[in-house]
Amino acid sequence: MIEPLEAFAITAPGLSRIAARDLGAIGVAITEVESAGVTFKGGLREVYAANLRARTVSRVIVRLARFQARTFAELERHSARISWSKFIAPGRRFEIRVTSRKSRLYHSAAVAERIERAVRDATEAEPADATTAEEHVGETAQLIIARIERDECVVSMDSSGALLHMRGYRRAVAKAPMRETIAAAMLLACEWRADEPLFDPFCGSGTIPIEGAMLARRIAPGLDRVFAFEQWPWIEAGLWSRMRRDAELEILDGVAAPIIGTDRDEGAIRAAGENADRARVRDDVELVASPVSEASVDAGSGWVVTNPPYGVRVGTSRELRNLYARFGAVLRERFGGWQLAFLSADHALEAQLGLELETLFRTTNGGIPVRCMMSRAIAPNATNVSRRG
Repeated sequence: MIEPLEAFAITAPGLSRIAARDLGAIGVAITEVESAGVTFKGGLREVYAANLRARTVSRVIVRLARFQARTFAELERHSARISWSKFIAPGRRFEIRVTSRKSRLYHSAAVAERIERAVRDATEAEPADATTAEEHVGETAQLIIARIERDECVVSMDSSGALLHMRGYRRAVAKAPMRETIAAAMLLACEWRADEPLFDPFCGSGTIPIEGAMLARRIAPGLDRVFAFEQWPWIEAGLWSRMRRDAELEILDGVAAPIIGTDRDEGAIRAAGENADRARVRDDVELVASPVSEASVDAGSGWVVTNPPYGVRVGTSRELRNLYARFGAVLRERFGGWQLAFLSADHALEAQLGLELETLFRTTNGGIPVRCMMSRAIAPNATNVSRRG
């Protein structure tokens, strides 16, 4: 056995501190928070839990070895000592992803070739390439990640497979969809509580309301998908089955407060409904085709959490100024006492809201740099604007 394991939860830029709280809440012991993710130690239980339950993590990798590699001979010697057979079964396809920075071994293809040889010698597995792709349609190759920096090589095994934002429910999408992990990060960062109403007036394909409903009902985000570690020879099948069963038993029957999503695009609302069905929360969210000018919720307080158009891919900044001004007016007129969190890529559009804002976190969405902005309390007819963060 090679426990305790050292694992690394990869996150989108700017989400590592939120992910650390996310992982801590499910009992994973954090050892370090870095800009690209979170390091933790434990056993297979912790690796399984991070994949099954973490809402803000993109991928979980297990670090197999860390060594100095100034020459190919050193790389080959250390690679041959790794317990490949615990993670890759005979005949399984695998692929190797290499990055090298400020190191003598800078040729990534040559590094991958040496590691590939060590894997094949230990497991008789097959490298994933164009000649074998047609024979393995639908099968995901096991990903091995090698990172060399200043001559130190870290070799890791991917435990997730498809990126973790791919929960399995979002097959129908609207324009410019946001990743599920970012929607979850917004809800966790603003500290929305499941007993507070949640409203998204630009819901698109429903990602924020659906993630909110899953959070409120304690539905583990990885329950309805498969993971790379399920193909490991080393998998503890009994433990994994118990963890999945326990997660199913923890699901609540319904939500404690209204969760509402609206969008002016009827096609987007249909897509949101289909996605909510697959996520098991169709009865927990109210989805309505309606413009933001008609936004209204019969509750004295709650959270407006949304991803409005940025003017980068959907529309233009000039066209959107009036939309943001109207959105701000609606918030002040009908949502006094509520709180707001939204993604923004444009300071000028933020100013149109006429609200006091602060920055919760910065990240990228669809390759666009964005900030999650928050207003702690929407004051009726507020006009003073300031910005912190």
